[in-house]
Formats: sequence, C-alpha cells, structure tokens
Amino acid sequence: MTNPLHQLQTQGQSVWYDHIDRAQLISGQLQKILDENRILGVTSNPTIFATSICSGHTYDEQIFSLISAGKATHEIYETLVVQDIQAVADLLLPIYEHTAGKEGFVSLEVSPTLAYNTMGTLNEARRLWRAVNRPNLMIKIPATPEGLLAVEEALCEGININVTLILSRTTYSQTTDAYLRALETRHRQGLDISRIASVASCYVSRIDLLMDTLITTNIKASGDPHEQARLRALQGKIALANARLLYQEFKRIFSQPRFLELERSGAGVQRILWASTNTKNPSYSNVRYVEELIGPQTINTMTPETLENFRDHGSVRWSIEEDLLQARAILKELELAGFYLEQILDELLGECLQKFVGSFFLVLENIEGKKQASKEHSIVGIG
Repeated sequence: MTNPLHQLQTQGQSVWYDHIDRAQLISGQLQKILDENRILGVTSNPTIFATSICSGHTYDEQIFSLISAGKATHEIYETLVVQDIQAVADLLLPIYEHTAGKEGFVSLEVSPTLAYNTMGTLNEARRLWRAVNRPNLMIKIPATPEGLLAVEEALCEGININVTLILSRTTYSQTTDAYLRALETRHRQGLDISRIASVASCYVSRIDLLMDTLITTNIKASGDPHEQARLRALQGKIALANARLLYQEFKRIFSQPRFLELERSGAGVQRILWASTNTKNPSYSNVRYVEELIGPQTINTMTPETLENFRDHGSVRWSIEEDLLQARAILKELELAGFYLEQILDELLGECLQKFVGSFFLVLENIEGKKQASKEHSIVGIG
C-alpha cells in the first residue's frame, strides 16, 4: 500500500516532523521515521522540549554533568537544546544539500519570554544561530509586532527564520512584507538572497478549538432556534476557511512584480507552513487539517500522532483551493454573528505564547529540581 505521506509531494506539499526527542535520536528511530515517510524538515517548540527533557531520564547524565560544572539553569537548558538541534540538523543536511537549500531545515524557537521584546529577540536569534552553527537551521520568532521587526533584521543579516504563531490574515500580510523588505535590503546591498530561507507558520486547529467554544457560548445564550442553527453551521469551519484565504493571499503576494523582481535574483518564496494540524476536537476527523490543506508550495508539520494517523488512513487531493466562495461566506457570516475574528485571533496569539512560556519555565523548574537534588546528595555524601 502506498504511503499517503509520499503522495503529498506529488501535490507540491512537503512534510515536516513536529517533534524532537533525544531517545529517538540515540536509537536511530528519528532517522527511520524521516526515511520511511520522506520527511523533509523538523520543527520544535518549548512544549516539545519540555516533554522530551522532563519525561524519563535520557537527559539526566548530561544535566548532572553540567550541574557539576557549575552551569546556570538557563545555560543547561540551552546546552541540551542546542545539542539536539545540531544532531537533527546533521541528519537533515543531505536533504538540504540535495535540494540546494530548499528543504532539510530544523527549527529552534527563541525564548517565548522575549515575544514582545524586539532587541531581546534579535540578540537571542543571533546567539542561537551562532551556537548551533548549521546552515540548515531556522530560528523561530513569533509574529508579534515586536517579533516581526526582529524577523526583518535577522533575515537582513542572513539568518533563516521560521515566523511562527501566525493566526490572522493581517498578521500573515505583515509577515510576508517583513520577508520581502529584508530581501530588498540585502539585494540593494549587493548581498546574496538565493540562500535566505523563511517559512510562515500559520496555526490552524487552535482556531477551531477557540471559535467552537465561543460559538457554543452564544448558542446557549440565544433563545432563537434560527439563530442557533446559523451559529451551529459555523462550528468547525472557521480555521479551514481562514487558512484557505491565507493561501490565496500567498499566491497573490508571490505573483506580484515586487517578488518577481527578487526571484530573478535568486529569491525563493516564503512558503506557508501549516502548524497546529493535530485535531483537538475528537468529533472531527483526526486527519482533517492535513487532508483539507494540501496544495503547492506548502508545508505541513505533523506531530507523531498526526503523522501516524495520516500514514494509516489519510487521503490526498489538491484541496487547498476548494470552496473558496464558501470560505469567504463563512467568515462574513461569522462577522454578522458578532465575532470579530482578527481581534479574537490577536487574543489567541497571547494565549498560545503564555502556554509556551509555561512550558519553558517547566523545563527550568525541572532542571532546578535536579540541581537541588544534586546539592542535597553532595551534602549527604559529605556528612
């Protein structure tokens, strides 16, 4: 039986793996997953590292060694993460070289605590870029107004960027504008733009999770059966409608003279990367955010569970441009129902960042706990 993940490439879509775990690296399982499923990139975030580092004992030996060396908690965390990212980058390097720098990237996120700090984000992006020291690294920067300023400058400096947590169409347009301005600046300076790589990570399922909750609240508050039916008809449809219109914006922006002039000098498009494609509502298909967002020059980054589900029973078709009139009608109906999606998605961005901040501090607390245990063990040993 043909692996549906392989078929995605026939539609112009790349598969990236949204997971990093040192146990998989050591055992060779990650290499096997990449090879068997023709995965062309890997992404990470603070929650992924929190799960990997805080679960089991894979990292313990290195953590205690770094504690013994007198390293600070944040230094220990960064050492662990950089080592994993370097190892994954090395696994992906043949893909990067074979595709002339179009694929084979691994993404590492700046601290989520810096999301509203332009200079802090930029300085950390520079530092992590130097620390990892791999050409196929992408630094992840969230699409806050402050983050996008850092994105533009980092790209100008030749740092590959994965702009993450893009939710609204306005933010997406601002993201592409930052990318194009950076390319234009480098081009004016006579610098190479053919190897500047960037993706725009657009979140999907989290939008439905929030909107379904808000719509349900309004359904319960309404005493009008007709209005309740109108609202129910919107549930589970907002995220895909938003994503499909984002893709139309992508096509428009990267077919205009502004980009085409840069393309003649070697620039590549800033592809859309569909993120948060694991289904969070059990009443929906567990592969819906893969099956319904397939199209050229896109990437879908999948969690291990979503990857396995799609490999098992996913179906492939060029779906990203289906029902565009309906997509516009759905979002118009949402507005008529009193929901202002752009404002709601701005608030959701803040919530997503707070979750990443929580994950980030969870890892630091875990390391602190090991430092305390090491200290107590040393005291007992002395006694």
